[in-house]
Amino acid sequence: MTFSKQSGFEAVRGVVRHDELMSRHTSWQVGGPARYFFVPADLKDLSVFLQSLGADLPILWVGLGSNLLVRDGGFDGAVIVTHRGLSRIERDADAQVRVQAGVSCARLARFASRHGLAGAEFMAGIPGTVGGALAMNAGAFGAETWQWVRQVEMIDRNGRLESYPVQSFDVTYRDVALPVAHWFTGACFSLQHGDPQAGQDKIRSLLAQRGKTQPIRESSAGSVFRNPPGDHAARLIEAAGLKGKRHGGAAVSTQHANFIINDQHASARDIETLIDLVRDRVATHAGVTLEREVRFVGVHR
Repeated sequence: MTFSKQSGFEAVRGVVRHDELMSRHTSWQVGGPARYFFVPADLKDLSVFLQSLGADLPILWVGLGSNLLVRDGGFDGAVIVTHRGLSRIERDADAQVRVQAGVSCARLARFASRHGLAGAEFMAGIPGTVGGALAMNAGAFGAETWQWVRQVEMIDRNGRLESYPVQSFDVTYRDVALPVAHWFTGACFSLQHGDPQAGQDKIRSLLAQRGKTQPIRESSAGSVFRNPPGDHAARLIEAAGLKGKRHGGAAVSTQHANFIINDQHASARDIETLIDLVRDRVATHAGVTLEREVRFVGVHR
């Protein structure tokens, strides 16, 4: 339901709901209710919403809901969904593209290739938004998001917007050191000049490769674990005999062992239990403790 004028969100123009099930908004299709669920109309509306929140209320930013496990008891805070209100993308000077955080990585890849810009083709294989890709330095096909970032825009808890150069951040494999209570609202990507047809052909080739190696038609959250130095999480999981391993409605993909799929109405607890089991078995079998790439939020039911 939307809030009434007495709710404290009188100045907000976007959609605010109460007790919205997060299973409707995550790629695993699991997750309990969020106390507040907000879809901003635009960046200014987002600023107004943040100013209206209590200082201690937890905030969760969601793009397309990949790389995220919301537990069955839900999230007792405010969920902000970016893929509708923060969806602008435009060609900037020379080989630069300015893009807001809610734009899908696949859309950025296609936009750049159509405009004769090369370098972002790999992002077609990232199942999320630019905001999420920035937050975790997402990568695919041997490339990473931040190698093309020139500048970012962020918003703080009080709704203040600021721009930062790439040099302001400590960026490593699947990790970006961020200031407390700051979130990405957009970025400027500095790409290379290229041939539009060649770019589109490369995207098709990469997506075909992804379709052969990953369970893209199943409900998953992408890669569950980070690759350890000098190895691959999928190889370690398969070597431990865990392909096809099940817990409740969740299963380790038989196509790619670093994907866990919801194929029989799994609960979030089913998925989390299976993730823990995989991590423990690999540690016992190979002596390697895998680190999660997927973020866990919320409480158990």
